Amino acid sequence: MSNIAIDTNILLYALDDFYPEKQNTAIQIIADKPLFCSQTVSEFANVCLRKWKFPKSKVAELIKTYLQQGIYVPVSEQMIVKAADIMNKYDFQLFDSIIISFALESGCSLLYSEDMNNGQIIEKQLTIVNPFTI
Repeated sequence: MSNIAIDTNILLYALDDFYPEKQNTAIQIIADKPLFCSQTVSEFANVCLRKWKFPKSKVAELIKTYLQQGIYVPVSEQMIVKAADIMNKYDFQLFDSIIISFALESGCSLLYSEDMNNGQIIEKQLTIVNPFTI
């Protein structure tokens, strides 16, 4: 199993040809079958529907495609409890804390995200990396 988790922006940039360099990077990351969770899928769908105004049928198809391309990990009650602790300890928003918690609980060592603190190490296990600055 992959030890790389992804934040929502990786899924979004894979579709966004307005930023071709970021799109290529995101596509390469997804090709490595990263892990993602329901929080990531929910945020992805929300942006596609509300901001990008995609039809629901297209969003449903994209979700199914990503489920085949990556490794989906359901968020458990234990992950939510850990997310609350991460939110408090590291001063993240709850939504980001859920993604961090799922990555930790899934044994990931890397979390690719454009929106979180590049280079920050969480619980001596998980390093947040902005793949678009490499």
